[in-house]
Amino acid sequence: MASKKSRRRKNSGKKRSKSRSKRAKRGRFWIRRLALLAVVTLIGYAVYLDITVRKKFEGSRWAIPAHVYSRPLELYVGLKLTKPQLVQELKLLGYRNSKNASTPGSYTVTGKGVRIYVRSFDFWDGPSQAQLVDVGIKGNVVNGLSGIDRTPVGDLRLEPHLYGSISPGHHEDRSLVRLEDVPEPLINALLAIEDRNFFNHVGIDPRGLLRATLANISAGSVVQGGSTLTQQLVKNFYLSHERTLQRKLTEMMMAVLLEVHYDKDEILETYINEVYLGQSGNKAIHGFGLASFYYFGRPLNELKPAESALLVALVKGASYYNPFRSPDRAKQRRDLVLTKMAELGYLDDAVATAAKQAPLGVTRQGKWSKSDYPGYLDFVRLQLRRDYQEEDLRTEGLHIFTTLDPLIQRTLERSVSHRLATLEKSRKMKAGSLQAAALVVRTDNGEVVALVGDRRARFIGFNRALEAERQIGSLIKPAVYLAAIERGYSLASLVDDGPLVVEQQGAATWRPQNYDKKNHGSVRVLDALSYSYNIATIRLGLEVGVDKVANLLQRLGLSREIKPYPSLLLGAVNMTPVEMAQMYLGFASGGFRMPLRTTRSVLTQDMQPLARYPLSLEQAVSGEPISVLNFALQSVVRKGTAKGLNQRFPAELELAGKTGTTDRYRDSWFAGYAGNYLAVVWVGRDDNASTGLTGASGAMRIWSDVMAELPLQPVDLPIPEGVEFVEVDQYGLLARGCPGATLLPFVKGTIPQQKSPCAGGGTRASVSTPTKNWIEKLFDTSNK
Repeated sequence: MASKKSRRRKNSGKKRSKSRSKRAKRGRFWIRRLALLAVVTLIGYAVYLDITVRKKFEGSRWAIPAHVYSRPLELYVGLKLTKPQLVQELKLLGYRNSKNASTPGSYTVTGKGVRIYVRSFDFWDGPSQAQLVDVGIKGNVVNGLSGIDRTPVGDLRLEPHLYGSISPGHHEDRSLVRLEDVPEPLINALLAIEDRNFFNHVGIDPRGLLRATLANISAGSVVQGGSTLTQQLVKNFYLSHERTLQRKLTEMMMAVLLEVHYDKDEILETYINEVYLGQSGNKAIHGFGLASFYYFGRPLNELKPAESALLVALVKGASYYNPFRSPDRAKQRRDLVLTKMAELGYLDDAVATAAKQAPLGVTRQGKWSKSDYPGYLDFVRLQLRRDYQEEDLRTEGLHIFTTLDPLIQRTLERSVSHRLATLEKSRKMKAGSLQAAALVVRTDNGEVVALVGDRRARFIGFNRALEAERQIGSLIKPAVYLAAIERGYSLASLVDDGPLVVEQQGAATWRPQNYDKKNHGSVRVLDALSYSYNIATIRLGLEVGVDKVANLLQRLGLSREIKPYPSLLLGAVNMTPVEMAQMYLGFASGGFRMPLRTTRSVLTQDMQPLARYPLSLEQAVSGEPISVLNFALQSVVRKGTAKGLNQRFPAELELAGKTGTTDRYRDSWFAGYAGNYLAVVWVGRDDNASTGLTGASGAMRIWSDVMAELPLQPVDLPIPEGVEFVEVDQYGLLARGCPGATLLPFVKGTIPQQKSPCAGGGTRASVSTPTKNWIEKLFDTSNK
């Protein structure tokens, strides 16, 4: 019985042992399968990460904004330029005032002018080399350009000012640099503080991680990071900033994969262009290339060791170490970078000590705002959209060279701001109630050199120069008179300025009045325009045909539909300041239609020419009528509604222009030009309330402030052969040699045939009865 029980226990034990063995085998089987699955999953994940790494790294790594440049200042003998103006331009470009001007990007003022070490630059028509040049200036004119050995230098261009960008939707901005263009002190600073073993590890650095951990424990705070530059690049380039173990492991795997596929120089160059280094408004400053301009206003290759160290200091936390908001904190971090550089032998101890004593040296607010000139940039974008998709402007890294003149732009901004404040104060208006828009254009090629769309120069929003459609008032009158001159009228032709009633089908009867509420009888065309008589203008326009005036406006370059209502003759049509500049450019250029242009050239990201925007012009009005109209617009300044300019400008400039005032003084306009510049100014209120300002008392004052600062040339349009000057009296009769006679230009075939009595036309008794009655009527009705 016992043996049976023993055998049963033994058999039962064997069964249990076999069961355990089977379970163990099954466990090992599943463990192997799970391990295999984990390995396969890990391999698959690694393959996925590998594809991700290579796809982005080998493709278009960034959406690069289009960078927008001003015109380059061209220096040549005979250029009107003062020393302060040249120095202002150099400061704008970030040149340093140095005793000897010994390095590119430096200058010094001498007794005879300014010595400049001009930077190299890749222009649209080819690169220019850095060179040291003495610019002689005497009597506010450049009188010499010579090299260091006093050999004459031909025309010289300073590099253009980088003043804005057209950014991607995520508002990242960067200026790409090549590794070979990055100064060695900056690379050494980066390696010293962030990754001293960069050229030895494979993407992760266990020794560096251990060293950082020990240093942080010793300091009692985080003073070193354990991530390599490659890991930092992976985090910034591919991953989010969440702090999880999974994200950290992924970062390490991708860092190793990145090192497997790409060499150290390529990884380092990408890091230098990717790293976040600051914030300017809604734009994130990425990469050391743009950060150098933002913080110091100069390119990387001109930075001193202390400045390079400050940029590297920002890698740890651009907001926390912001030198504008936290200069003490930024200096402490910068000095730590300099200390590490000295410890590793990148800097001599003496150099490091001297660098620590240097101020931070950053610009006052950062040299890379949303845009230095947002109003002007609006116009650039508007014109470029005709040739480029918005996405291309935001992502392809284009280099756009514009016609903006920073010196004139700043003069315009200053004039608008100061004059509006003065007007408000003198007329006891609420501060900030007035608004303005203005632009300055070169008359020889239509280049817009300055534009303001708001009294606040840096305001981004409603751009009144482009978008404010306001009634133009008397600014339209030159077009009315030009249409008349084209159809045989002369400046001596008489037009009735007496009471007028205009019956309009489907509208109320119109009884227009003059500004002074007076009637002036029969007046010469010249005087009607000079004194801006409304009634005479309407009567003349109706005789010529309102449709002819509307057609002329479109010939001069206005593209909007213009309905030929009689009220058009007094400017009861809404237009923008830019449109008015287009119209007056036709007068100032001698009758040519030239599109206003803001862009000279567009280059690709690697500085290859993509598009040029040469001068385009077409004769819209023949020279004879334009020559006569030009004389009349000069008369507006000599004796008419703009005669106040004579107190500020010499007569030999022969300025031409026209004031404009709308009903109830809602809009104040002035458009005028010298031989080389045209400017249009509008002043008004956004709520369309009265300003109490005429064209002369408002807009013309801003115009005067701006133009007084420019190197103006006289208006000197060529006189066509078909134009002849003849003396006439105030009644439009030939008056050669007569007292008070006026010498006026006439298109041949429009010269008066009748003589004034004092010019041998006989006494009144010898004049035919109809002529006698007509002359007597003139004497009786004039000046009423």
